[in-house]
Amino acid sequence: MRKIYFILILLPVFYSCKKSTSNDVLPDPRLYVYIAGAETNGSVNVAKYWENGQATILTDGTKDAWASSIAIAGGDIYVAGQESNGTNYIAKYWKNNQAVPLTDGTSYAAATSIAVTGSDIYVSGYEGNAATYWKNNQAVPLTDGNQSAVANSIAIAGNDVYVAGEEFNGYFTVAKYWKNGQETLLTDGTKFSYAKSIAAAGSDVYVAGYEGGIAKYWKNGQPVSLTDSTKQSYAFSIVVVGSDVYVAGYEINGSVYTATYWKNGQATPLIEATRDTWVESIAVVDSRIYATGRVYNGFVYAAKYWKNGQAISLTDGLKDAYGTGIAVVLQ
Repeated sequence: MRKIYFILILLPVFYSCKKSTSNDVLPDPRLYVYIAGAETNGSVNVAKYWENGQATILTDGTKDAWASSIAIAGGDIYVAGQESNGTNYIAKYWKNNQAVPLTDGTSYAAATSIAVTGSDIYVSGYEGNAATYWKNNQAVPLTDGNQSAVANSIAIAGNDVYVAGEEFNGYFTVAKYWKNGQETLLTDGTKFSYAKSIAAAGSDVYVAGYEGGIAKYWKNGQPVSLTDSTKQSYAFSIVVVGSDVYVAGYEINGSVYTATYWKNGQATPLIEATRDTWVESIAVVDSRIYATGRVYNGFVYAAKYWKNGQAISLTDGLKDAYGTGIAVVLQ
């Protein structure tokens, strides 16, 4: 079975005024923090999202499911993910908690990232071996399916559709991105490499990922390493604000996974290096830095998010739970 990575790039979103029902302490009531993820229920994962810490369940817990990405547009909440049919996973998204399947369940599929612009809904993922995105539920294959490939992240800029992912070359996975279906290779295929998140800013294209166990991002195809080869590191999410580039991921310090974000290449750990911690998505709004992921508490993984480095729990730590995608809106 294919190992799935669920990574999100925060995309431009629209919002409507909502009253928060959370008891989370947010000093600015204009901010709404939305996080996609999952929490275990017995032997399966239940897809859900949180709004300012208040959970909304998307699946009934009878079959394994994940939520991997979230976007807010026009007062509507869109969540991308997948749910098992007992044999394969079905790529789908939920609009205001109502499921919309993107595949028929005859092959293994997943939805990894979602973007909404105007009346158009874009979702990246894969179906079978083919990296794919869907526009308004219509599939657009990016690869021919002869080799395993995944589309991990999608961003829309004007009339252009940008998708990041990777494709197996028979020996290694090759990081790449597609602009309107035209691929650009980011690595030479001599090491395992992954493109996990994409952002377009003006005429520049930014992609976060890793190559040979080193976290990096690419600006217009040119690599920028975030760590050296003395320790393994991984980048999963990127956002660009003005001239600042924010990347989220983790470093392995000894045997401990340490959630980290980098601002213009400068690393900031998000938790003390004594517990395994992952961060999978980052957002920057009104000079505030948000990230979401999970922390191992010695028994299970607890879903959390961080605001300017301060951890805020989403679950009680009694069952495995994961924060996989984040969107923040400011009224």
